[in-house]
Order: sequence, then C-alpha cells, then structure tokens
Amino acid sequence: MTTELYPRERLAQVQKATAESGLGALFLTPGPDLRYVTGYNALPLERLTCLVVPAAGDPFLVVPRLELPAAQESPAGGLGVELVPWDETDDPYALVAKRLPQGVNSVGLADRMWAMMVLRFRAALPAAEQVLAGKVLRGLRMRKSAAEVAALREAGAAIDRVHQRVPGFLRPSRTEREVGRDIADAIIAEGHETVDFVIVGSGPNGANPHAELSDRVIQPGEPVVVDIGGTMPSGYCSDSTRNYCIGTPPGDYLTYYRVLREAQQASCDAVKPGVTPEAVDAAGRDVIAAAGYGEYFIHRTGHGIGLETHEEPYIVSGNTEPLEPGMAFSIEPGIYPGEHGARIEDIAVCTEDGCERMNLTDRDVVVVG
Repeated sequence: MTTELYPRERLAQVQKATAESGLGALFLTPGPDLRYVTGYNALPLERLTCLVVPAAGDPFLVVPRLELPAAQESPAGGLGVELVPWDETDDPYALVAKRLPQGVNSVGLADRMWAMMVLRFRAALPAAEQVLAGKVLRGLRMRKSAAEVAALREAGAAIDRVHQRVPGFLRPSRTEREVGRDIADAIIAEGHETVDFVIVGSGPNGANPHAELSDRVIQPGEPVVVDIGGTMPSGYCSDSTRNYCIGTPPGDYLTYYRVLREAQQASCDAVKPGVTPEAVDAAGRDVIAAAGYGEYFIHRTGHGIGLETHEEPYIVSGNTEPLEPGMAFSIEPGIYPGEHGARIEDIAVCTEDGCERMNLTDRDVVVVG
C-alpha cells in the first residue's frame, strides 16, 4: 500500500472536518472508514480496535495488545499516532472515555461499527450524543485523489482481464456454479486479494439482477449475465458486468440489447462536473422508457465505489448533489423482461471535463461457441 493512497495529511483533514461538523470526536473501528483514514486494514474482532480523532487534541489508536504488532506494521504505524494497547483484563471503552478531552458531548461512530460496541460506548459515555461518522467523512471519501483513481483504474483493468477469460468457462451442459467457481479463481489469479461477488445469470436467471449461483445447467442459445468484482491489495474494489450468449442470441434479446447499449452510453455521456446523479440516471432511463422497456429497468443506474463496492454517490433519482471531479461510481442500466435479461456496467470517474471509464472490454454481446 502506497503512502499516496493513505497520506499522512488525511488524518489532519479528518480532524478538521470533525471540528467543522461540531462533533467532539470520531470513533473509527475496523472497516472502510478506519482503512481510509489510516491504511490499517484491522481485523474485525470482539476485542475493541478504535481510532479516536478528537476535534481538538491528539488522535490515538486503541488496540488489543495481541494486535499491536499488526497495527505498528500497517500504514497507521507511520502516521505518528499514539498506539494505546490494552490488556485482556482492561475495559477499553472506559480507557477511551478517560482519554477524551473534557467537554466532549457528541461523538461520530463509524458507520460499520458493531452494535455491541455502540452500546458499550453509550454506557461509557452516557452524556455524549452518538451520530454516524459518515456525515463527516462522506465529502472526503466521495472525492477520490489521483492515487485513488489510479487504484480504481488498476482494479478495472484486473476485472477486465477476468472478463476476457470468461468465454473459455462458458459451455453448454456446465452449471452456473461451475462457471462461477472458475471465475472466482480467475479473479484471484488476475491480481485481486479477495472475491467479493460472482453472478452468472443464465436464461431466466439473467432477469434477476442479484441472482445467486445455482446448479442450473446453461443451455445452448441462452444469454448469460456475468457481474463480477473483487478487492485489490490496495483495498480498492472492482465491479463490471458483461453479457454473453451460448450460440446465436434470440432476436428479441438483441432488440432490447441495442437499446441498453444506447442507454448506457447516454448515461456515460451525461457525466461531467455540475451534473446531478439523477440527471445521469435519467439520461439512460429515458432511452429505455422511450423504447418501451421502462418497466423492465428496476434498479438505480449506479452506486459509488472505492474502499467499498457500494458507497456514495448513488446514481439515482432524487440525488441532486452535483458531481465533482474525482467522484467514482458504476453506470449499469439493465433490462429484465423475464425469459432473460441484460445489464452493462462500467465504473466511471468524473473528470474535469467529462467521464473516464475504468472498464474497457467490449460492451457488445460476446457470442460463445
């Protein structure tokens, strides 16, 4: 993990944002928020690990003594933050409360904090209001740095290489689960650290956007939706959907697929600074509706991506917060009539004057066999 991805100045930016929000402190437990601020990909354990960022005063990282070496060896160890180990017989929640500056009456808790920890902090700090830390961090996390964009570009290239291998896995008589197992192996082989999801939706299962891998046997002439993603060693995620067909695609499928290609292109073309996410959603949705398929586009156009596969900004009607350079998100319209379905998904980054796609593989239907 490079220092550019997790720069030292980020902690100061977070502390400034905490003070500006009116909160007394942020409490960040293992998860994407902690990793964003420190680069420490801490294990989520019942033992408390928590970065405390007071609005004023020095931040500190409370860790179980068992995890101290891991914290020291992580990027967090080079930030100059005091590491405060605690022993098995200590109460780490009381330890945090004791070290907080006087007068803290509100704290922001990591959005992914476990409920058991929320309640322990409530007992340790009964006078402090608890709110989500996401409201403090969202502005920083949504606007990716050049290093973060480069990490997303690397993730996009890795998942593109997997899609280039998918035709070799698709054959009649194979099950979705068998194909999915090969794809999962390829995701790791092409540079990801973990497999986050594999969707292989054949025939009618392609009309279910979140179809689970099944023992359904893939048949000749069937379209197959392949939606895959993983997490890179950098911590940044990939996510891309492409469409395949075993032999000649059905005529009705090709008819709406052409509409889908036009819609996905229209939404990508709409991306630029100052445009709202709902306008990007409408650009593609209007194409699909005009062609008579509006009722078959049943989800939002996209989701933000970074250290999480789904994060802000969401590309959906009602989101009127203007796009800014560095914001990264999927553009993935879909049409799902029932006998089969299709979705085209690229990760896009808003640039100074438009849109850069992180996924570059062919967006046409790939005919296998």
